[in-house]
Amino acid sequence: MLKNTILLSIVASIIGVIIAACNSASVNKKPAPVVVFQTTMGDIEIKLFPKDAPVSVENFLSYVRAGFYNGTVFHRVIDGFMIQGGGFDANLNRKPTNPAIINEADNGLKNY
Repeated sequence: MLKNTILLSIVASIIGVIIAACNSASVNKKPAPVVVFQTTMGDIEIKLFPKDAPVSVENFLSYVRAGFYNGTVFHRVIDGFMIQGGGFDANLNRKPTNPAIINEADNGLKNY
């Protein structure tokens, strides 16, 4: 009986170590975060690249977590080219922002 208990304890310990190692590997290979903006014209998915622009990604996510973009409008739209928004509410009042961050535009990423 004691022999079986010891064997079971060893097996349980090994399984625990394997699970911990798998969880550790999963943490290191997180998929790139995606933020979804829900608009009256449909959803917009934005894939973020924290390895390439960590400060910009964290800054953007801090605005998202704070609900900053809720109720904002796209105040500039150029068909087939771009949309710009987030800085104004529905009455076109400018929203207060956080302090500026460092520019990470030289990271090799393309905007498209």
